[in-house]
Amino acid sequence: MQEKKISLQPEYINAVKKYTEAYGVAHARAPRAFVQTFGCQQNEADSERLAGLAKSMGYELTDTPESAQLIIVNTCAVREHAEKKTLSVIGQYKHIKAEDPELIIAVCGCMVGQEHRRNELKMRYPYVDFTFPPASPQMLPKLLSERLAGGRRVFVPGEERPPICEDIPVHRESKHRAWVSVMYGCNNFCTYCIVPYVRGRERSRAPEDIIAEVRGLAEAGVRDITLLGQNVNSYGKNTDFDCDFSTLLRRVSEVDGDFRLRFMTSHPKDATFALIDAIAECDKVAKHLHLPVQSGSDRILERMNRHYSVESYMEKLDYLRARVPDAAVTSDIIVGFPGETEEDFLATLDILRRARYDRIFSFIYSPRRGTPAAEMEDQIAGEVKSERFARLIELQNEITLEKNRELVGKTFRVLCDGVSRTNEKYLEGRTEHDRIVIFEGEGIAIGDTVELEITKADTFNLFGKILEK
Repeated sequence: MQEKKISLQPEYINAVKKYTEAYGVAHARAPRAFVQTFGCQQNEADSERLAGLAKSMGYELTDTPESAQLIIVNTCAVREHAEKKTLSVIGQYKHIKAEDPELIIAVCGCMVGQEHRRNELKMRYPYVDFTFPPASPQMLPKLLSERLAGGRRVFVPGEERPPICEDIPVHRESKHRAWVSVMYGCNNFCTYCIVPYVRGRERSRAPEDIIAEVRGLAEAGVRDITLLGQNVNSYGKNTDFDCDFSTLLRRVSEVDGDFRLRFMTSHPKDATFALIDAIAECDKVAKHLHLPVQSGSDRILERMNRHYSVESYMEKLDYLRARVPDAAVTSDIIVGFPGETEEDFLATLDILRRARYDRIFSFIYSPRRGTPAAEMEDQIAGEVKSERFARLIELQNEITLEKNRELVGKTFRVLCDGVSRTNEKYLEGRTEHDRIVIFEGEGIAIGDTVELEITKADTFNLFGKILEK
């Protein structure tokens, strides 16, 4: 199946440019755009395209909403807390709009893929000018030009198979790291997840488009590239091109340049031995696999509609560790899924002991309106979920600390990301195994690669000294 492709419509971009040029004449400066992002790496990648679009239409980018003439809020819908936080932030923009009635406020992303949230924004947030679905950033110029021309407020629903737009300009936040989306949407319909409903069905980009983007990044000096998809292991399914994800990984790793290649996120049911072989055999591919298990109970996995068992999951993990003995493995785990018994939870603790993850991203189950799990009758009490969550974190922290301490005395090649988030006197970077290392770095610039010896470890960080720049 050939995915439908579309191109940007220059007439709308030019219409907005007329506004920005006139604004520049009247105010002796270009209008400014503020892009705010909530959620996952895919949202971050989408926001870089939205920022690129804003710049192509004549806006300068700003870090403060108060100085903006265009505010774009890119939202998340994975958890209720994220939506409430986003709505609170949008609510604060009412006062900015009151000061500048010509300010345009647009909301996009997964939250507005839900009809009840679009309706809420329409009725309770009259200062929001328009929304557009997460899979369609190319709608921004048209909606913006029509609103600037005096058009009505618009709240656009999503499509089941949105077309792919390849010519959207990108404003990358980093010069040394980059996101590259290889596919969009999801077909899995895990019973707790809203993503397939708001981002549509799976659509894969053509391999030649992905390779061309990676080649351009490598030529620009980007040192760390992450391939993104809701389930990258589904890449290439139901398409006209003969290229699955393991093949794509090999082809991308053949691009000339000094860069490290990462990817996320993998679904265990589609993770193949061929994928693991590619990790083992491709020098540029980071020796790290993020493989979300979600639960250690087969009964709960079935209720989640995950389509794998604990044993089939562990079989792939064992194969990875046989092929790549030093591979780092991280995972996602949900605590308190409807119907989870103490026995089910103990099985999850057991898989932590068996898998010995380097790190986990753990979440207390949050019902998502419109998903099957939200309608299940046997919801778990909040205090039970919190107590189990604390036990999970305690066990994983013990494992992480043990594994981190095993690294003391070893050396790693680390790409410097900038000033440490925990101590401004130090720098920090990330190893190919996705571990953060904090180090003294006089004379080291962001984007430099250094060889570090690990001198100390705690639960959350490694500490190192420079051996070689």
